[in-house]
Amino acid sequence: MRWFSTLLTAALSLSATAAAAKKDVFAEYNAKQHSSVPVKITDSSYKKLTAAPRDYAAAILLTALDPRFACQLCHDFQPEWDILSSSWVKGDKKAESRTVFGTLDFTDGRETFMSLGLQTAPVLLLFQPTTGPHAVASAEPLRYDFASGNQKAEAVHAWIARQLEGRPHPPIRRPVNYVKIIVTIVSALGVVGAIAKIGPYLLPIAQNRNLWATISLLAILLFTSGHMFNQIRKVPYVAGNGKGGVSYFAGGFQSQYGLETQIIAFLFNASDGLMSFATIYLAVRAPRLKDRKLQQLMIIGWGVLLFCVYSFLLSIFRMKNGGYPFRLPPFF
Repeated sequence: MRWFSTLLTAALSLSATAAAAKKDVFAEYNAKQHSSVPVKITDSSYKKLTAAPRDYAAAILLTALDPRFACQLCHDFQPEWDILSSSWVKGDKKAESRTVFGTLDFTDGRETFMSLGLQTAPVLLLFQPTTGPHAVASAEPLRYDFASGNQKAEAVHAWIARQLEGRPHPPIRRPVNYVKIIVTIVSALGVVGAIAKIGPYLLPIAQNRNLWATISLLAILLFTSGHMFNQIRKVPYVAGNGKGGVSYFAGGFQSQYGLETQIIAFLFNASDGLMSFATIYLAVRAPRLKDRKLQQLMIIGWGVLLFCVYSFLLSIFRMKNGGYPFRLPPFF
């Protein structure tokens, strides 16, 4: 019995020592991150921080910031990671969430990268507690999916908060960009001053009916030619015709190309202008000509122009609808 009592006492002592050691680990790194967050760690400190059992959570970013590795995503995400970790630590002054934020660069953690079999960076791992009230069954870390395309601090914060339920989740607090505010105010004042100075000269132009009529016609031609269709459907600019060439017009009314829209807008703008001018000339100018021969020549000339332009537009329409039965010379 005395031996059993001695063994039990030794076991309890070892357990208490291990628990104290774990408590000291969190206290050590929590103190470090209050002075500099996120904590810069190495291979040895990574093993110490993530070893089980642990009664705290550890969010570790494995990155490669050295220019030799040309990791653009690492450099893009690092400021967001700094904002997230500093906001969390400053908002959790009493360490109620018991969460440590650390960064392990490849130059300081080659062994860790190799042991995890990592071929890319950055990698964000979240180690959850294995003991205590928020313990989880598995000691394996959770990995954030950077392939989702969202590398903002808010998205990562939401992911960490979902995993650490029942604990405080301090919100993101981005630093105030005073330079941007000053530039915006100065720019706004400059624009207001410029408008006030040149306003008397711009007002007659802004009130010009012909200008607004021209802008309206151009907008109508742009949108009726399919500009909004291209923006919604994300159509290709051009496509191959299957014979080694390029097709500028897509068959059918349910598809079109980006260049096709520009061609149609230009052609309809030019052809509508010619046809409108010819119609106005035939209706207004031709009847006033006193010379019969010149009048007859003008009527024939403008009539031929109308016929050819309409024939050209009809030929383009037949490209979209091959089953259309009507055609006009000279553009069959």
